[in-house]
Amino acid sequence: MAPVTVVLILGLVQGLGEFLPISSSGHLVLAQAYLGLDEPEIFFDLVLHLGTLLAVIYFYRSCLVDLIRAVRLLPGAVIHPSRFAAYYRLRPDFHLGILILVGCVPTALIGLIFQDTFEALFASPRAVGFALLITALFIGATVKAPLAKILTPQAMTIKMALAIGLIQGLAITPGLSRSGLTIGLGLFLGLENALAARYSFLLSIPAILGGLLLTAHKSLATSFGTPEIIAGFLAALATGYLALWFLVRIIKPGRLAFFAPWCALVGLLAVIF
Repeated sequence: MAPVTVVLILGLVQGLGEFLPISSSGHLVLAQAYLGLDEPEIFFDLVLHLGTLLAVIYFYRSCLVDLIRAVRLLPGAVIHPSRFAAYYRLRPDFHLGILILVGCVPTALIGLIFQDTFEALFASPRAVGFALLITALFIGATVKAPLAKILTPQAMTIKMALAIGLIQGLAITPGLSRSGLTIGLGLFLGLENALAARYSFLLSIPAILGGLLLTAHKSLATSFGTPEIIAGFLAALATGYLALWFLVRIIKPGRLAFFAPWCALVGLLAVIF
């Protein structure tokens, strides 16, 4: 298979899998094994993740501008606790920004402590298969999610942010879908559909960026040339944006479960073969 075809396939897999609840890391492991790439393409994986990172930043650009403006108030608010309490209670952007910072904490701790354990799983397609089966069970169970009772960021709590950040950290495991687990947990906690998706994807920005920083110091050798790398990056960027646009518009309680059969099928095939 021509190198450009290989990188386009991997870019497509990364773009779709990063935001659809099917696990991009798990599908990349299986795709690379199927395509005969014996060694993990660390540098190329970084490029693909950069593509999807830019996709989510562009998609939520206006929200990010509001969050940055709100978080700029944080130093002064920390010095004056009463001001912090007022901002947290009255400003949705400040409240959401604090919850994103809180959600990053368990994700970062899990990533730093268990980095080597997670990386070892990337060499085991069978382990990826079992993780995909867990993803299938979790997102399939969202058909039982309660009716939404939390409609605004201000109604979210610190405990909710920590719980979603914790499950995002566990989703570093290839085969566990980050979006599926975080949005699904948000729905189980009673978050309204759009809020669950928005919090999940905004929380993914520091998570993806942190993952890039953790692996950037590793070997940057790659078997692909510059044109192939650019093609893969553009494929991940374009398909990532489209996947994000699609999921945000169809997400409702029960609809995450539409992806459970695919995860179960791919997981079973990986375990068996």
